Formats: sequence, structure tokens, C-alpha cells
Amino acid sequence: MKKLILSIAVFAGVLSASAQTPVGSVVSNFNLTDINGNTQNLFAILDAGKMVVIDVSATWCGPCWNYHNTGALNTFYAAHGPAGANDAMVLFIEGDATTTSADLNGTGANTQGNWVAGENFPIIDLTTGASFTNSGLEIPYFPVMYVICPNRTVIQSGVAGAIGTVALLNSYVGTCPAPASNPADVAALAYKGSLVHCEGSYTPMVQIQNNGTSALTSATITVTQGGTTVSTGSYTGSLATYGVATVNCTPIPSFTGGALTVTVTTTGDALATNNAVTANIATALIAVSQYATVNITTDAYGSETTWKIKNSTGTVVSQGGPWTDLTAAGQTVQTPVTVALSASQCYTFEIYDAYGDGICCNYGNGAYSVTDAAANTLVSGASFGAMEASVFKTGVLGLNEMELMAVNVYPNPAADVVNVSFEANNQDVAVALIDIQGRTIATKNVSNLSGTQVVSFSTENVAKGSYIVSITANGFTSTKNVIVK
Repeated sequence: MKKLILSIAVFAGVLSASAQTPVGSVVSNFNLTDINGNTQNLFAILDAGKMVVIDVSATWCGPCWNYHNTGALNTFYAAHGPAGANDAMVLFIEGDATTTSADLNGTGANTQGNWVAGENFPIIDLTTGASFTNSGLEIPYFPVMYVICPNRTVIQSGVAGAIGTVALLNSYVGTCPAPASNPADVAALAYKGSLVHCEGSYTPMVQIQNNGTSALTSATITVTQGGTTVSTGSYTGSLATYGVATVNCTPIPSFTGGALTVTVTTTGDALATNNAVTANIATALIAVSQYATVNITTDAYGSETTWKIKNSTGTVVSQGGPWTDLTAAGQTVQTPVTVALSASQCYTFEIYDAYGDGICCNYGNGAYSVTDAAANTLVSGASFGAMEASVFKTGVLGLNEMELMAVNVYPNPAADVVNVSFEANNQDVAVALIDIQGRTIATKNVSNLSGTQVVSFSTENVAKGSYIVSITANGFTSTKNVIVK
């Protein structure tokens, strides 16, 4: 199914630039009227102990229509709605406020067909001013689907056609926590601390929820690693049923990463099975120097991919993307970017996908990595959701790398020849001309060089376009961009 990224300019006030609301999020209420005049109050449905499936589509959206025609929602609702087991509710929301009732009924000018005929579940035609995204449920694209449990948490989110097959919808039933029935029941809902850590002290954080019928006034949090308590925390206040709070625990000094178990308890707690969450905290690899190279291979939708490098204060020190899209599934090796960072500092690399499905593999074998000057991989990945973050630490610039970084490529753009000049100190040097697909066009290896050197490549049989010049010596690699015209 083709990705469909929507323009905020076209649907101002309805759509968000963010990805879909992630799994684990706690939603707020909405109160909307369906096309039959019935009020659909989210919390009222959830309080009846029902799981809620929400499909947000647009009448003009081709992928939405394709999913609609599978009949998955009709089949599921027949089995689990009021006429069936009555343990779930389906709400179909036409999420483009600029479309009309005629579009919904298939007679308008901006529709794929009749969305109403034959449907057995409530249909809501979202109009301008109607409150839906105030619930915390984003509409970053159509069709987006959410599956919500009675305790107000999202247990599935994503493209309707991917998470909304009949088999998958059926599999979600019975996975929700039981509705609140005991006076005291506290749950560790989600781990909220950073999943990456560079150095020094580390602060665990946990989101707790009151699953009891009485207000939660206090709770105790214990963080263990390998069975040993390494941090503690506490909550005091007044949480209503299904209310949530985030608790910062005491810092762990000189933390070196690893698995943490966070357990929350309260007086008279009725259920122990929901008291704990675990998290595995990754720590930074250390680069050989202060230079890092960002390598990105995009899938067919390069326009969705961007990246940032942030320093320890959160300031963006380098960024890249987006890129152009391909006309079919495939991948493109983008020009590597070498970044000069401060020595012996912690950095976070963040990669984003605007659609929320990463860069691998349905639309091409995309991937990313950050490497140091010795080609060691500091961070890497391919399959992620809307964003993935990893940390690394820089080293100190060495003499060999300092010499190698003094590289100049000229003329640029080049018409007949590409000249590569660099400084060498009794080194063996390999110089390569590489296209943006990662294929080596030409190479030259020279030995025992000292002083200023120039290596030249003829462009007589080289196609016009963008290329990468790679220079490697003593285990260090530097890259420069060049255009052949």
C-alpha cells in the first residue's frame, strides 16, 4: 500500500505533522456525534469495559478505500459489537473536515465511493471545530488506526491496513487489563526514562496509573538491576481512577547501562501482575576522534527521512534530509556527511520518519549508521517507528586523522578531471570515486607518500551527477562530495 503523507497547509487545524500517537499513550476523552445522531463518548464506551477500535480515513483517500473494501471492520464488529460478544466498539471517523456528507455517501466530487452503504458500525463525519485530536489521538496520515483499552491506553497504532486485519483485530481482544474493580490497584504503566545514556549519573523515570476505584494518594517505586536496588522513588497526591503520573526516581551514580526493573506498590494493592516494567538502557560507544560520518540509505520515500545530531544540552549541531522520493520501491545511498564535533563529548543521533514506519523494508532496504574516522560503527539501524535515538561519545583528534582531514577536491563541479589533494606522512593511501548508489567507479592506491599529494580521475566516461571521493589511510577514512557536469 502506497504511503500517503498529508499536507498541513491543505488540512489546517485537523492534521498534525507528528506521527501517529504511539503505543502506551494515555488518551483524553472525546464526545462526537455520529451520522445517525447518536453521541459517541469515548470514556463512556471504555468504562463499559469495551476495547475501542478507531479508523480515521478520508473519502478521497485511495488506501483508505482499499482497506474499507476488505470488510475487516464490518466482520470484526459483527463478532464483537452489540450483536456479538459486546466486548468491543468500532468507530469510523471521516477525518477531513473539508469533505462533505455527499462525499461520505458517494455522491460528492471528492470521494472514492459510498462509505456508508452496508456498514454496521457508527460513522462520524468530523466537521470543522469538532474535538478529536484534543484526545491526544493524532491524524498524521490516512488511514490511521488506534486500538484503545478501558484503562485509556493505546495498545496498537498505525496504518489501518497493517494493524487492522480481521485476524489481528481478533487477537487484540482479551489483551487489555481488566477494568478497575478493586479499591487499591496501582500499575507501572510505562518506563519514561531515557533509553540511551552516555556517561555519569542516570535518572530512572516511570509512569504510574491508578487502576483502583478509589483515589491513589501514595505509592512507592523501587528500581533494581540484577536483583540489587539501585534507585527509589515515591508518589504522593490524589490520582483518580485511570489517572496517570510520572515519577522521577533517585539518580544512579556512574551508571553504565543495562536492564532495569521498576516496581510500584501501594497499601492494599490488589493486583501484583501489573506492578513492574523493565527497560534496557543502552550506553554510548566511544569514537576514535571528534569526527563522525553520517551514512543514510533511504527507502523509496526519501522525503520522509531526516536526522539530527544533538549535543549534551540538546542543541542541534548538525542535521540532514529530507531527500527526494523514488517512483517505485527501492533505496538510495545518500551522500555521507562528515561532522566535526567537540572532543570527548556526548552526542545523541536522532533519525526521523515522517510516516512513522522507519526506512526498511517494505519500500526499499534503507538503513543508517554513524561511523568514526576508523570506520567503526557507533550507531546503526533501519527498522524503527517515527523516531529512533542513540548516543555516542567523541574521542580526541589524532595526528594521522588530522593529516588525512586536510583534503581538497577540485574543480567542483568537475568537467574533465577530478583532482584530489591531501597531506601524507609516510602513508599508504587509497582514493576512490564512488557514485551515490555506493558503487565504486574508480580507485587508486599509492604507497609510502609524504607531503602534499594529488590524485586525479578522468571523468571522460563518468556520467553527470553527484559523487563521493573517499580517502583512506592508516585505518582512517575521509569523504568529500563532488559533482561531475
